[in-house]
Amino acid sequence: MTERTGSTCYEIVIGGRPAERVLRPVIDDFAIELTGVGTTRVVGEVRDSSHLNGLLVHFTSLNVEVISLRRVDHATGTRPSTDTNDPTKARS
Repeated sequence: MTERTGSTCYEIVIGGRPAERVLRPVIDDFAIELTGVGTTRVVGEVRDSSHLNGLLVHFTSLNVEVISLRRVDHATGTRPSTDTNDPTKARS
């Protein structure tokens, strides 16, 4: 596997409404959205794979359910358009 260079925008969806201590590592650099379905969406720039792993270890060490993790487009906050199997895209 090739190491990416530069930061990449990621969306991490976690279960529930996390306490401040859960969000402490991301509160300054990530957008945090409480969704209507009982999850929390955290979106922001991840510097490299060790930064991403650190975030995941933090959440899991506090028994926070990580529901999903995906790379997103910087401008729109959606999946990159290079994914040809994206089910959210309308078929012609």
